[in-house]
Amino acid sequence: MNIVSVVTPVHGDAARFLPDAYASLLSQDLPDGWSWEWCVQEDGSGVRARSHLPADDPRVRISASRAGGPHVARTMAFARSTGAYVKTLDSDDQLTPGALARDVAVLEEHPEVGWTTSRVVDLLEDGSTVSFELSDPQPGRLPRGSAFGFWAEHRRPQVHPATLCVRRSLMALLGGWMALPASGDTGLLLGLDALADGWFLGDTGLVYRKHGGQITAHPQHRNGDEWEARMSLIREHAEALRAWAGGTPSAAPRAEGGGPSL
Repeated sequence: MNIVSVVTPVHGDAARFLPDAYASLLSQDLPDGWSWEWCVQEDGSGVRARSHLPADDPRVRISASRAGGPHVARTMAFARSTGAYVKTLDSDDQLTPGALARDVAVLEEHPEVGWTTSRVVDLLEDGSTVSFELSDPQPGRLPRGSAFGFWAEHRRPQVHPATLCVRRSLMALLGGWMALPASGDTGLLLGLDALADGWFLGDTGLVYRKHGGQITAHPQHRNGDEWEARMSLIREHAEALRAWAGGTPSAAPRAEGGGPSL
């Protein structure tokens, strides 16, 4: 059986959203010979993810590690995973029907493509949804270096890193997510982009829940000294990988207190 490993960090109050994430996994219809495993990683003590999920589904694998933030927890979930492909799913988000099958189809049909992303809709607290399409590229191949070029100009990713599905060997090469308090998934995206072509799926693949408790709602997420340090390291990491992989580092100037970034 071929496996897609879905990795999910969970901390604190976000555990209450796990049943919706699980329901979205149950809606997935994978090709013959494929299945998913769900590696749920509790970030610290007292999360109690098991109380929100069934105990009789062997595909659900729950573990815990010392509190280190979501990107450390994602990497620990990856360490426990077994799949050929690694798919990210935050505890408060939901996959759309067919999302995993579309990821698998691209990566199976295009061995030179290292990773996929897809369209996103935001789920607001009043239950309404808002499309996240302002900067979406055309569906299809994303040439190596294109994600960095967009990020360097706009200070935010063109595609949403919460939708990534990655070949296991490429994820292992990068060591998982960048160990930052936030934006570690943007760092992973730009690292992947430095090493391999990606693919953008035009179908909506993720329902991204917006709520006050998420890390992106923190006041230091998009400005301040911490933001500057995160962006500086993400850029240095991507440029170093691009140089080692034979790419040309972007000539775009470093932003001084630039605009918002994921």
